[in-house]
Amino acid sequence: MGGNVIDVMLAGHLGAHVLGAVSVGANLWGLALMAMVGVMFAVSPNVAQLDGAGRRREAGLVLRQALWLGLGLGMLMLVIVFFGGPLVLAESGLDPGIVHDATGFLRAASFGAPALCLYLACRGLSEGLSLPRPPLLVSAASLVVMLPLGYLLMYRLDLGAVGSGLTGAVICWVQLLGLASWLRLDHRYRGIGVGHGRRGPDPRAIGALLRLGLPIAFSVLMEVGMFTAATIGVARFGDAAVASHQIALTVSAVTFMIPLGMGMAVTVRVGNAVGRGNPALVRRAGFAGVVLTLVTQAISCGVLLRLPGPIAALYTGDPVVRAGAVSLLGMAAIFQMSDGIQVVSNAALRGLKDARLPMLITGFAYWGVGLPLGWYLAFAGGLRVLGMWIGLVAGLSVAAALLLARFHVLSARPPARRVG
Repeated sequence: MGGNVIDVMLAGHLGAHVLGAVSVGANLWGLALMAMVGVMFAVSPNVAQLDGAGRRREAGLVLRQALWLGLGLGMLMLVIVFFGGPLVLAESGLDPGIVHDATGFLRAASFGAPALCLYLACRGLSEGLSLPRPPLLVSAASLVVMLPLGYLLMYRLDLGAVGSGLTGAVICWVQLLGLASWLRLDHRYRGIGVGHGRRGPDPRAIGALLRLGLPIAFSVLMEVGMFTAATIGVARFGDAAVASHQIALTVSAVTFMIPLGMGMAVTVRVGNAVGRGNPALVRRAGFAGVVLTLVTQAISCGVLLRLPGPIAALYTGDPVVRAGAVSLLGMAAIFQMSDGIQVVSNAALRGLKDARLPMLITGFAYWGVGLPLGWYLAFAGGLRVLGMWIGLVAGLSVAAALLLARFHVLSARPPARRVG
């Protein structure tokens, strides 16, 4: 997420047009990115359940097949984004200048897709083994590279939005090389069975990952797609409107990293408890994550309500864009609670390998409630950007209520262990 913040800050100080192009391009790229993240989310609960069941040696087999899956998925996404993204933009009805620059962003960013998927496979292994620090340190180190690289490409070489996309692609490869090297050299990853078993692709093992990963990916896409569609709608109100909208979304995404990280931990702890065959620990792990998330999101809400002006000033010097962002940050503060609850509840369900009904829940909440309401209020209701954000709040709130209820029901009568 730090990379996205750097992108928006660098683009914002190049003007509303560049920020608008990066915003539109980044939101479309986000669809592909989150599809990849969603599929690869299947790795950590599988590894966690094996670890909890005392079958740690089999985790390496999961990693190997996840790498094959990641390679294929990454190449597929490269092709889709490079060729399909510009086609979507061409039919969007946006300003031709924004379409041109956003297309350049997408095509540059797409070359990072294979590296990202392989990195996510390695990260899923590490997190499933309850070793989250190596991915953290690798990601943090990549930001040290990203800031000067982005400045060089976007400012010194005057590549603008294209430079932003290219920076992201390079960082994906840097992260992959860093984490893969760590996994190879750190003694804590020895004995997980990477060198044993089938070396080539195993259709059955890959199929098992896809059966869990595809519904997760769909759920993630429903949420990201809602925000992307909202951004495309807001872009019709002009450069300043979409720039303000993107700043508020970026700040919200930063605060969202806290419950997202909590959710990843909950997935692992719930999965580990399932592997141990401990129903009480399953429920305790899930609801502990919900309570902690409510606390952290309350803090985020307070910060956004108290400091909207200084936060917006970090992203832009344009007074019109800054004023719009300040008003939207108040709406962002409102949905902190529902956004946190929905992501942690969904993560707890992933630990139970329950993904199909959550997929339907998110589809209904985001596309049956949130987006239609937002578009109606923005255009027919005349509320413009504010109306779109009211819809976003409604969609997240419905998802939070239904997903939490689903975990409450399942954890009261946990399913039998499904390890491997």
